[in-house]
Amino acid sequence: MNIVYLVPCFGVLALIFTAVRSAWVTRQEAGNEKMKEIAQHIAEGAMAFLKAEYKVLIYFVIIAALLLGYMGASHANSHWFIALAFIVGAVFSATAGFIGMKIATKANVRTAHAARTSLAKALQVSFTGGSVMGMGVAGLAVLGLGSLFIILQSYFGATANTPEMIKTIEVLTGFSLGAESIALFARVGGGIYTKAADVGADLVGKVEAGIPEDDPRNPATIADNVGDNVGDVAGMGADLFGSYVATVLATMVLGSETVSHDSFGGIAPILLPMIIAGAGIIFSMIGTLFVRINDKSGLSTSVVQKALNMGNWGSIVLTAIVAYFLVNWILPDSAMVLRDHAFTRDQVFGAIMVGLAVGTIISIITEYYTAMGKRPVKSIIRQSATGAATNIIGGLSVGMESTALPILVLAAGIAGSFELAGLYGVAIAAAGMMATTAMQLAIDAFGPIADNAGGIAEMSELPKDVREKTDILDAVGNTTAATGKGFAIASAALTALALFAAFVGVVGIKGIDIYKANVLAGLFIGGMIPFIFSSLAIAAVGRAAMAMVEEVRRQFREIPGIMEGTGKPEYDKCVAISTKASIREMMLPGAIALITPLLVGFIAGPEVLGGFLAGATVSGVLMGLFQNNAGGAWDNAKKSFEKGVEINGETFYKKSEPHKASVTGDTVGDPFKDTSGPSMNILIKLMSIVSLVIAPTLAERFHTKDVPPPTAKTEMVNPPAKTISAKATASLLKK
Repeated sequence: MNIVYLVPCFGVLALIFTAVRSAWVTRQEAGNEKMKEIAQHIAEGAMAFLKAEYKVLIYFVIIAALLLGYMGASHANSHWFIALAFIVGAVFSATAGFIGMKIATKANVRTAHAARTSLAKALQVSFTGGSVMGMGVAGLAVLGLGSLFIILQSYFGATANTPEMIKTIEVLTGFSLGAESIALFARVGGGIYTKAADVGADLVGKVEAGIPEDDPRNPATIADNVGDNVGDVAGMGADLFGSYVATVLATMVLGSETVSHDSFGGIAPILLPMIIAGAGIIFSMIGTLFVRINDKSGLSTSVVQKALNMGNWGSIVLTAIVAYFLVNWILPDSAMVLRDHAFTRDQVFGAIMVGLAVGTIISIITEYYTAMGKRPVKSIIRQSATGAATNIIGGLSVGMESTALPILVLAAGIAGSFELAGLYGVAIAAAGMMATTAMQLAIDAFGPIADNAGGIAEMSELPKDVREKTDILDAVGNTTAATGKGFAIASAALTALALFAAFVGVVGIKGIDIYKANVLAGLFIGGMIPFIFSSLAIAAVGRAAMAMVEEVRRQFREIPGIMEGTGKPEYDKCVAISTKASIREMMLPGAIALITPLLVGFIAGPEVLGGFLAGATVSGVLMGLFQNNAGGAWDNAKKSFEKGVEINGETFYKKSEPHKASVTGDTVGDPFKDTSGPSMNILIKLMSIVSLVIAPTLAERFHTKDVPPPTAKTEMVNPPAKTISAKATASLLKK
């Protein structure tokens, strides 16, 4: 059997696992009638939002597909099939979000009921729900990429280093573009929805009215719980789906340029990232088995965090071990060459290890800056004693400080992977980092499920010990969400660099000369885009939150008996405000990400576009790290007050003045960590993918493609690896 047929098989296996785990969650007890009623309201609100969002996105997909089809039909190195690939990518991305939403709205109430029994049972239900989403996303990504590659390769008759292979990969880029486009709108739209509801509920409910979080008297509480699903589950599912696809695709693009004499007809560098992604799914499945605690473990965040870390570490170690055998099986024992850089399969394995190490280290650093009990969060707590202003200053400081170590690790990873295997090494490092995406997403997704479970427990007036257990899961979820976002932005940086290198190769320019004034101008404009994007996203949250605050105040003022518990809030009014605002406000930030590369490329040319992408990547990575970590630290500083914190020898709890200051800080951090921050990784990859899609058109328009790509029928710029002498190979490796 051709090895490439294994790839969609991995995807099918993941989807079977998804179906089995989803059925298990559905069979769990959903609690009493009041719990079921509240869960039904949340599910209906979540699905109403998804339906409204997808209705709008259908028009975008149709228009974009028509433009891509016309562009693809106009160029020899592309094909109108790129439009079909774009549609498939968009549909799969939307499906990934739908799967996450569906399981989360089932698992939340079942987690709340399980918490009446034990913390161990609650973790099992919530994490199983998260694993359904993780495996569903990874399965769809591998199934889509693998199946499309098989179909396109067969249709075009593509073999290694031929125009037909270039066309196959170019059309496949449309799949990634569709995935990332939907991911951006889903992440921004969902982020605006959830934070508008969250901010409105916090400011009026907790700060002004002095009622607990998720109190059923708060009209915004249903919208807040719906928001956890549309932003942190559906948006995140589409986000990680797009990231997964873009990372594998970037490696495939560079693999198609690599000269390799292997037993798979020279396409081993193209196949390797897909096989590693598929194998990563298997070991993520095994990793989920390690996430267990027992009833005697006690009630603490450290117990839950340790269980999740065991699953994460287990999947990473297994992937690392098996990657060695996969690399030695698939890649040839002779040297491979990409753009004058020769490398061996051992060096490719070394680059994969670099990627896994970078992802792991950055996750550890992010956990340190956002977890309870650590120095950064403690510093924010101390500064809450003197009011909201000093709390905000502390959070901003922590966020800015938190960029230093991840960037140094990332820089070392880029340099190390390039030294080992050139640009292919950088791309395969990102693919290695993303190999355990299914496990990473399972850990990430369990947090919003636990958060919803706490809300249902509060609104259903369950015993306090139930909320205590869900709060433990929620606190760990805040940390895992932050580490997941740090992991995603790190992988995005490596992926964007690989896509950037692929763009340079396809468009036919030898390099980006920053001494040129117009290129330097493009660099600055690119660096500005993440700032203006963040501004638009945060401002959108602010506007929607203002409308939410006014509505909640109106209901407190006009509905008799609402504070006494005899009057029923109009939850649907708040749900409608968040839905309309998020659909309306997501369009402009999304348009900026899609249109600016087109404008820069067609007006100023490919070299200026290259400078633009470089500026956007550097700025976007820093902005993403800063906002994600600041928001996560603010959130856990606020949650620390629930068990009591000591400041200058005095213990403070909820409703104290320092706690109110921490709520304000968390409110500022909400759009940072859940709207603009996590959108940064999609932004930088999406702009790179758009540039890669239009690269053949730019090459023709600006006459940059002077040298034909290496093919089996033309003389190769890089000679075949088997013709390179041992001395020459050693010299190239040394360089």
